[in-house]
Amino acid sequence: MATRQSTKLRIPHSQDDCELVGILEQLAPEESTQGRKIALILHGTMGHKDYLFQKRLALRFPIDSFRFDFRGNHESGGQRTQSGIARDVEDLVTVVSYLRNTYGYEIDAVVGHSRGSVVGMHWLCTSEEGQRVRAMVNASGRYRMDGVYGMLKNLYKEQWDFKGHYERTVTVARQTVVERVYPEDLEQFSKWNTAIVWDKFPAQIDVLTMHGLLDKTVPSYDAVIYSRALGARTPGTHNLHLVEKADHNFTKRQDEVVDCILEWWDALNQGRLKTGIFMTGVRGKL
Repeated sequence: MATRQSTKLRIPHSQDDCELVGILEQLAPEESTQGRKIALILHGTMGHKDYLFQKRLALRFPIDSFRFDFRGNHESGGQRTQSGIARDVEDLVTVVSYLRNTYGYEIDAVVGHSRGSVVGMHWLCTSEEGQRVRAMVNASGRYRMDGVYGMLKNLYKEQWDFKGHYERTVTVARQTVVERVYPEDLEQFSKWNTAIVWDKFPAQIDVLTMHGLLDKTVPSYDAVIYSRALGARTPGTHNLHLVEKADHNFTKRQDEVVDCILEWWDALNQGRLKTGIFMTGVRGKL
């Protein structure tokens, strides 16, 4: 009987002379990976590869998967910046190239949380490999990027005026991290083009958008916008799953998130998906 195997990979990054560190989960490590399907799992801002539901999903996903730390996050080298979404896309391109050239993997699904969703969707819209992907999970993805600038500029203004940057302290993988946010970083971040999904998102990809109704970081209405943008494609479908009483990180709801993704994945593979609302575990409770 095949045994699942977890392997830490260190992928060289030519753009920043550093390594991207990630975990490859293989269901059948003794078998050839040439032409085998794999899922990519992408973390959000100030997160890491084992953050929130990412590791739980990887350990239950029915195909191989790879999750990694973007540059400047946790174990990966390089420098992280608030405005570095384009750099995150470069990281994803590097990872895909490595998995393809070293193992022969073909990307079958992309699962992203928050910033990871934005990065994943942009890669799908702009890459040749993205045209062959079957599935995308968009968890807490932001659409209206300018909302960040409007929300934070007043909070950051005093330190911006005094020091030229804002320092915020967060805990990442149980370690204290201090990040400097400069005005130009936040302004550049707010101009990232998420509208690319209206015209460039591959028509064949089935998408699940999940969003907490108590999300104070990214308004849940952004999920409605994605539903409108991606729901008119064919043959690809779009399913919207709104999680009652859940915040941006789905705090204390991680297993529910994984269960929903796996139920949706099963429906996808059985050809049962239709564009619309996707609900789980509510029959008889409405």
